Amino acid sequence: MKVFFDGGCRPGGMEYAVVVGGQAHVERDLGPGSAMEAEWLALIAATRLAVECAVSDAILLGDALAVISQANGKVRVPPLCRPYFEHWSALPHPARLRLRYVKRTQNLAGIALERLRQTIGN
Repeated sequence: MKVFFDGGCRPGGMEYAVVVGGQAHVERDLGPGSAMEAEWLALIAATRLAVECAVSDAILLGDALAVISQANGKVRVPPLCRPYFEHWSALPHPARLRLRYVKRTQNLAGIALERLRQTIGN
């Protein structure tokens, strides 16, 4: 099953969205942080939701190539993101988990965040 994730930053703080099974899950006002930290929070949430929804074969799709590369072990995790990586690594994962990059325009979670921003005006 495809699970889309996206994180972002606004003046009010970090936020993320995860879309699984056609349903968007959005968390806002997560405190200050960087865009990369928000993407890690989104990946953590996507992994948790996949497990909660009993997805055994998950394809996690996001538009943050750096975070996906870090999680896949292809590039070094910077010190700022090390705690997020360790937290994500310690989580229960679906039996089969693949992490893939998609363009921003194809990321349903990013689209959900953008629509929310337009609706509330930031």
